[in-house]
Amino acid sequence: MAFETLTALHVTDQTIYGEYRQRMSPILASYGGGFRYDFVIGETLQSEAPHPITRVFAIYFPDRAAKEKFFADSSYQKIRKEFFEKSVAARTVIAEYDR
Repeated sequence: MAFETLTALHVTDQTIYGEYRQRMSPILASYGGGFRYDFVIGETLQSEAPHPITRVFAIYFPDRAAKEKFFADSSYQKIRKEFFEKSVAARTVIAEYDR
């Protein structure tokens, strides 16, 4: 059974965020993960998030343990610090669930 997270972001720099996605994707794949859906948002009609939402995606892993290992991976953490933190102002997890 796969584990999936639906996440909303306020991306402030699309170029740097694109570089983040490019660099983190091979690490994500090495943990059996990937993206099922990925949207750039033009308008948000309703949101409980305290920040604007400009990107929504569903990221999956084989299980919750693989997700936790991926996010703790030192290579991923380095890429996150260099690119994600410079391009994303806020993050909201909308839902997490087993598929």
